[in-house]
Amino acid sequence: MKHGFLRVAAATPVIRVADCSYNADKIIEFITIADNREIKLVVFPELCITGYTCGDLFFQDTLLKQAGREVIRIADSTLGKELVAIVGFPYLLKGKLYNTAAVIHGGRVLGLVPKMSIPNYSEFYEARHFTEGLLDPVGIDFFGEEVYFGSRIIFKSEDLPEFILGVEICEDLWIPQSPSINHCIAGATVIANLSASDELTGKDTYRRELVKSQSSRLVCAYIYSDAGEGESTTDLVFAGHNLIAENGTLLSESNTFENGMIYTEVDLGKLKSERRRMHTYLRQGTFDYKVISFSFKEGEYELPEIKLNRFIDPAPFVPAQAEDRAKRCKDIINIQAMGLKTRLAHINCKCAVIGLSGGLDSTLALLVTNKAFELLNLDKQGIIAVTMPCFGTTDRTYRNAVDLAESLGVTLLEVPIREAVEQHFRDIGHDKNIHDLTFENSQARERTQVLMDIAGKNNGFVVGTGDMSELALGWATYNGDHMSMYGVNASVPKTLVRFLVSYFIDTTNNEKLKVVLADILDTPVSPELLPPKDGKIAQRTEDIVGPYELHDFFLYYILRFGYEPAKVYRLAKIAFEGRYPKDVILKWLKVFYKRFFMQQYKRSCLPDGPKVGSVSVSPRGDLRMPSDASAAIWMQELDQLS
Repeated sequence: MKHGFLRVAAATPVIRVADCSYNADKIIEFITIADNREIKLVVFPELCITGYTCGDLFFQDTLLKQAGREVIRIADSTLGKELVAIVGFPYLLKGKLYNTAAVIHGGRVLGLVPKMSIPNYSEFYEARHFTEGLLDPVGIDFFGEEVYFGSRIIFKSEDLPEFILGVEICEDLWIPQSPSINHCIAGATVIANLSASDELTGKDTYRRELVKSQSSRLVCAYIYSDAGEGESTTDLVFAGHNLIAENGTLLSESNTFENGMIYTEVDLGKLKSERRRMHTYLRQGTFDYKVISFSFKEGEYELPEIKLNRFIDPAPFVPAQAEDRAKRCKDIINIQAMGLKTRLAHINCKCAVIGLSGGLDSTLALLVTNKAFELLNLDKQGIIAVTMPCFGTTDRTYRNAVDLAESLGVTLLEVPIREAVEQHFRDIGHDKNIHDLTFENSQARERTQVLMDIAGKNNGFVVGTGDMSELALGWATYNGDHMSMYGVNASVPKTLVRFLVSYFIDTTNNEKLKVVLADILDTPVSPELLPPKDGKIAQRTEDIVGPYELHDFFLYYILRFGYEPAKVYRLAKIAFEGRYPKDVILKWLKVFYKRFFMQQYKRSCLPDGPKVGSVSVSPRGDLRMPSDASAAIWMQELDQLS
């Protein structure tokens, strides 16, 4: 529960139709298991105390009275347990029968929520037995306790303020204006759905997408508990298809036709962050809701840091599945190329100039520029790839730059800059044997000057090559490689650049291009500003600023969701367990925060570039951050971590 995580479950016990005591026993067994696993919310299926398929037995007083008594017995079983349980039962109120969810905690019933949409078509005939529920809550006497009954009720945890629960039942989800819409507008972050959805061929796919979609459009966690084995098979079969989704992502799913319990953690902090970012989220008017508060434990209660069961992806920018990854790469390349195409067409430019180093970033920029020229039907000789060897250039990267330009059929121009940089050193009184920041930055600025002047000479346009990870860390020379007329890689993280280049290998028929791209992928990431050692690259970027896979992980959670350092650190330890010791992760996390704050001035004046994903550091788009903001409170929190 610490850091906004809430462990939730959807449980489907094996029931006996109309045997309320037996069914309650099975529900209580699951509640005990859930409590032992530190689950804070467990959702059971629709009408699970009686069974959904009782038919006209719902007209029997004996069944209805026993169902109510079993709700009280189930409530008693939760006394002393730190969880909320939701069970379905038929409830008779003022002569009308309602398909109802009982929300239970701490030995009592917190509230009763009726089903609003009563299906009476195809295989469903609920209107024969049940009445549409009440919208506005009313106080009722439920076995001697005053309880609210109605749809517009939300349940709020005093221990975990982000946990606000709303309830709907089966068909309520399948209608255009589901109750969960208003629940979430009223503040609910978690929706529980008690369901008895019979199984038909292909229905599981539709159901899964429906739950994912609802969690996405409402920016909520959605726990869907489905009836399963034990329901009558006179006409229907129920598969116990349980689902847990969070903002469009399916976190857990049961196997169909296997009763049991699934559980995972939902990230309420992420949901809060998303809603805070989307200022349109609460534009609709809200209705009056009854808010029922509860506490998991009386008195002071420190939220436990439970071990997370949910998967934490170490590469959040890179889809894990090959098919999804290929589509992502295709989409990003098209966005990059279309952005550049539009800019070139707008200024009627037929010449693009790129500094080609033989590294990944400039390779991707050239490939994208090549595609843009194809879309414009421009002569590729108008692409001027400039290689500018200097002190740190190795034979390998030089050869790859040459081979890449030749394989694409673009114009290759070699401009050695050693003499110009040495002259600059003499002009400013710098000893060329001192390999400091001046030694490195002078080369970067000379290269940018060369590119700009070649572009001016040819009525051309300099295409930037720097990626988003470098921009986040400030790993760019101000007014050097930091500057261009259009940065095609500006919102592409370093961990994704590699896969974008790989995508070209997989999709091109140019065998020479495939060979050179493969070798570029195998080359260590380096700015090549220091002299080589024994002909090999002496300067490895990740040895200096840290592993890009760690920095991209930090970047994603810090910018996308605004997580605090402790939460980012916690997730990173899980994601990179066995790959990086925790002290190494903490070291580079401190580096990230320090550089991120110190280097904002470089991002405040970035050239234009296309946004390709959900995270961007553009000062005109996603990141409006003051260049002189203090990192003190973040660094203080980091210093307290271990």
